[in-house]
Amino acid sequence: MNVLLVLLAFWLPGLAVGAAVGLRGWTLAASGPALTFGIVAVGVPILGKLGVTWNLLNVALWALLLTIVGFGASLLFKRFTKPKEIEGAPENLPRTLRDHLIIGAGVVVGLGVGAVTFLRGSHSLDRVQQGWDAPYHGDLVRWIAEHGDARPSTVGQIANLPNQTDYFYPDTYHALLALVFGKAGLAMPQTLNLGALAVILTVPLGVAALGVAWRMPAIAVGAAAAVTTWFTAFPYDSLWRGPLWPYVAGVAMIPALLAITRHLIVPRGLAGPVGISLVLAGLAGLHTSLAFVATVYLLIILVAVVFRFEPINWRVSRASLIATVALGVVFAFPLVLPALYNAAGVTSAFWSSEATVSGAIGETILFSPMADFPLWWIGIPALIGIFVMIKRRRNLWMVASYVVFGGLFAATVSLETPLIHTLTGIFYNDHWRLAALVPLAGSIAFGEAINAGAEKISGKLVGWRPSLKPAMVTLAAAAVLGLLLAGLSKGAYIGRNSQRLGMNYTDGPTVSRGEEAAYKWLSEHVKPGERVMNDRSDGSVWMYALYGVWPVEWTFYGTEATTKSGLLTIRLNDLDHDPRIRPALTDLKVRYVIKGKGLVTPESRPATGLQNLEQNEAFKVVFQNDDATVYEIEGQENVVTSGASPGSSASGN
Repeated sequence: MNVLLVLLAFWLPGLAVGAAVGLRGWTLAASGPALTFGIVAVGVPILGKLGVTWNLLNVALWALLLTIVGFGASLLFKRFTKPKEIEGAPENLPRTLRDHLIIGAGVVVGLGVGAVTFLRGSHSLDRVQQGWDAPYHGDLVRWIAEHGDARPSTVGQIANLPNQTDYFYPDTYHALLALVFGKAGLAMPQTLNLGALAVILTVPLGVAALGVAWRMPAIAVGAAAAVTTWFTAFPYDSLWRGPLWPYVAGVAMIPALLAITRHLIVPRGLAGPVGISLVLAGLAGLHTSLAFVATVYLLIILVAVVFRFEPINWRVSRASLIATVALGVVFAFPLVLPALYNAAGVTSAFWSSEATVSGAIGETILFSPMADFPLWWIGIPALIGIFVMIKRRRNLWMVASYVVFGGLFAATVSLETPLIHTLTGIFYNDHWRLAALVPLAGSIAFGEAINAGAEKISGKLVGWRPSLKPAMVTLAAAAVLGLLLAGLSKGAYIGRNSQRLGMNYTDGPTVSRGEEAAYKWLSEHVKPGERVMNDRSDGSVWMYALYGVWPVEWTFYGTEATTKSGLLTIRLNDLDHDPRIRPALTDLKVRYVIKGKGLVTPESRPATGLQNLEQNEAFKVVFQNDDATVYEIEGQENVVTSGASPGSSASGN
């Protein structure tokens, strides 16, 4: 039931709006989640400004309103623009039932491989992801769910910035998950893991829609969709490392955006303008860098159109293009502006190179960025497919995007220059994020290679036996090639990718089952308004996300030493001698202290102020197991009055 709830939350709002503005077929099916993120991204500031509580019912009504407005606007647009059909357009070249079955089979394979890989790698939907960014994402989901306000300016508390009213972090992903958190028995780990799984399931559908929209042969589309979840760099690397859940979600929406973009070349009423602008808004709300990625793709397609690599009737497409630009500015631009608050912090991030120049080029050519060993059995066919696309002059804009994003990855993973840092600054200068952009072109190219190979084999066989049906032989040859490559890759790289994903789905070191038990105990004993003193370096920053217990230190970064919480981190164990400690505890409303065993990274060091607490009689052990200890501080029993609001002294950080 909870799986269905998450999938409905991802797809249903977007499907309704997409159908209302004229999207159909594979493009509509793939665009559901992308449009949903757009609906959420646009709704967050509007509903927040109007004082409307952010909950499932109100957001559903917001989606319904957009559906009605979209349907009405679409009717008016068609009436006054009088669209004309373009010769050779997809609408005039319908796919056969066999084509749809071939494409559907590829999608099913991609969905199956993605689901199995994720479920094997995560071990259980109840597992807590051990990565650095995971607790922040969990905190943000719970904060929005509990406070009914998804505006980024209202969530500074969970970043240790309670009074920072201009605080910004793109939270569209979290705002969507907040709507289902706590429903149908969804605890935090399940909510986060099912959200990640739902994102994976969007990728094969998105690539299928892209291939259909841009008129790839059915076999090429099916093969491309099937292989989308075989690559390591995307989606799996960004799911274990970080995890970069919002970024992964945004990259997964790119194929749907590109499928909708076809409706600018072959207009279908408002389907293109509304679809593209809403998806762009969703991408900006998921992560600002994704708006840049989308812009690069759109500019490359524009160049392809200008130089006639893709035919277009400018007179017919003019109205759609103008409407897209106008709506894109209205929907997406206001969501990008707040990102300037943290722009300097993003662009100044630094990640050391991890490859030589030749190694980086090799990783890019074989569509195996950041892999210890190349993905030979999809990398080589994909490379062949690139040459096939060039030879046949098919979707050359995709080849160009591979050169651009692949080149950026190769440069940033192997070189350190001011120019490269400037070009990749919006990605935190992080080559792992750029690596996630490479497999899309690899999927499309793989599909083209399989189709070309199958046609070659079919031509030989039919020439030898003229009685054979070329279409059936081509299909059989493609199936054999696919099965052969799946076997050579040891089951579509499921074992390799699930093992890699599983590196951060373990029982500790950040959060173990024993530490979770301590957080649960605290949730049953902490009074409303109290906060728990904790070590920023252990898993206790998960307390709020998992059980709603407010910590003093919310993130692994911790607070400044000049703050009350920073003072406690350094000198809490000097309670008897430092006159500043007790007032700080009282002001922050601290009665309990928790100390966990595991640390978030091997380089992390335990907080000095939380060492040797058992040697001070003021700290009484009230809960203990092998992984965590909870102390009650003498004299803090009545630090808050019964019924005080949680965080009533939040400004005391």
